[in-house]
Amino acid sequence: MRATHQLKYAIYGVFDLAYHGTRRTIPIQEIGERQGIPARYLEQIFQRLRRAGLVTSKRGPGGGYALARPSEEISLADVIVAVQGVLISRSVEPEGEARECPSFVWGLLDADFEVVLRSRTIADLCREAARRGVDRAAVEPAMYQI
Repeated sequence: MRATHQLKYAIYGVFDLAYHGTRRTIPIQEIGERQGIPARYLEQIFQRLRRAGLVTSKRGPGGGYALARPSEEISLADVIVAVQGVLISRSVEPEGEARECPSFVWGLLDADFEVVLRSRTIADLCREAARRGVDRAAVEPAMYQI
């Protein structure tokens, strides 16, 4: 499997929401700045994530995106399927000399890969980021104007 920019950006975006968006919506521009992703491109990706039920959106002041479910319930497989439509997209079967490998091997590898992707959650990525000392965004207190 080859990870496209779109897939990488989707994983980075969902990770960002989980890691930095505790109890608040995050504007797409903020996610884009932190992750180095153009906001317009990220918006297209987040529309797919929203349709798949992984994120929710809120318009207007204080708007942005938030996870639709706890990060423990969102697997990497969920994100991949939301963006690509399929979990594993193998390019072309090996031809010629490379066909020495029995065809059943690809099915076994696909199954193993799927198990790993379904078992690894966004919460796992957040725990690893915290363990590695990745800074969290400072949450500013809400300002109320009367």
